[in-house]
Amino acid sequence: MKILQLIKEEVVPLSRKQNIVLFTIIACIFQFILFYAPALAAESVKPANAQGIEQDMVITNDSLSKDITMDPEAAKIKTADEELASSSEEIVVRTSTHTMTAYNSEVGQTDDSPCTTANGFNVCEHGIEDTIAANFLPMGTKVKIPELFGDRVFVVRDRMNKKHPNRVDVWMKDRSSAMKFGVKVAKIQVLK
Repeated sequence: MKILQLIKEEVVPLSRKQNIVLFTIIACIFQFILFYAPALAAESVKPANAQGIEQDMVITNDSLSKDITMDPEAAKIKTADEELASSSEEIVVRTSTHTMTAYNSEVGQTDDSPCTTANGFNVCEHGIEDTIAANFLPMGTKVKIPELFGDRVFVVRDRMNKKHPNRVDVWMKDRSSAMKFGVKVAKIQVLK
C-alpha cells in the first residue's frame, strides 16, 4: 500500500484534473480494445478467407460439375464458406426485452394504405413475414427474436403509434395469425 502511495505522490504526481483526463484516456483505450478491436479483427480476417475459399470454390465447382461424389471435401468447403458468410453478417450488437404484438395489412390496424409500411415498403407484394414495426430502432435495422421465431431475421420497416415507444409489432399475412399471436414478452437481438 505504501508503494502505491509513493508512486502516486512522487513518481507520477498528478493534479485532480490530470487524474480525470488520464482516467478518461485509459477508459477510451479499454473501450476500443474490448469492443471495437475484435469486430475490426473479424472484418480484416473475413476478406482474406473469403478470397481463398472463393478460389477453392471455382475449382470445386468444376470438379462438382463433373462428378459430385468425386470430391466430398469440396462440398464441405462450400458449406463452411456459406456458414462464414451468414455468421459474419449476423453479429448481435445488443439484446433487450420488449412487449411483442402482431398486426396485418388492414385499414383498421394501419392507415389508409395498409400494404405500404412507413418506409414505403410493400409487405403485401413481398409476402414474407419478416417485417416489424418498432419506434426505438432505426429503419432497416435487422433483428432476431429467437424465443418466438428461432433464426428468422426481421427488418424494421414500419412504425407504431407514438404511445408504444418500446414495443415491437410483427407483421403477419393474415388476421387469424396476428390474433393467435396475441401479446408476448420476449428478447430481441439487434444484429450488425
